Amino acid sequence: MKKQYTEQPEDLTRPYERCFYCGAGALADEELLAVLLRTGTSGKNAVSLAKDVILASGRECGLLGLHSMTAQELMQIPGIGRVKAVQILALCELCRRMSVRDISRGPVFDTAGKVASHYMEKLRHRDTEAVFLLLLDNRFRLIREEKVSTGTATFSAVSVRELIASALRHRAVRIILVHNHPSGDPQPSGADRELTMQVYRAGELMGVALADHIIIGDHRYYSFLENHFFEEADI
Repeated sequence: MKKQYTEQPEDLTRPYERCFYCGAGALADEELLAVLLRTGTSGKNAVSLAKDVILASGRECGLLGLHSMTAQELMQIPGIGRVKAVQILALCELCRRMSVRDISRGPVFDTAGKVASHYMEKLRHRDTEAVFLLLLDNRFRLIREEKVSTGTATFSAVSVRELIASALRHRAVRIILVHNHPSGDPQPSGADRELTMQVYRAGELMGVALADHIIIGDHRYYSFLENHFFEEADI
């Protein structure tokens, strides 16, 4: 039977215990590093040693300065030997890889403004319409962008079935449609409204939410979400 940790110790001054019972977010920078280092050195506990490491990395940079330090530089700090230096280097590399992977997953499109800003310069100068499908995860992060149609100056043909099929194929939770109006006026046409309604209804049936449909004009945009289109659609 697994031991259940339900009671907190009376003394939570030590970083290790506070991290376990209160979560890592409750610890200061030097305390987090102290948990990794585990032990201090003669006359200096782990927290004090961690402070020395952070100071050595650069007072202005703080923890970020650790990324630029070598094992030899770390070992110049009293109390930091080969083992602790390797631990710190490994921590920095883990942080770097996590950051790179997070960025590689794509931008977060949780507001119409972010989408419009991203696509404004890309689309506002076009003399024909182009329609893009943005496939998003449950945190509104972009999984994939697909160019689904390129049309004439006034019309683009879009297959609702293909849009939903693509979302399901790539396991998207939400989708956003983005297209431009070569005239520069982002106000939706009747066809735009009809397409939005069709995609919204089809998505509801298949468990894929149409989060927004954004029309790019000349330094202007129109968001169906911001204009309460979906609230009216549910009435």
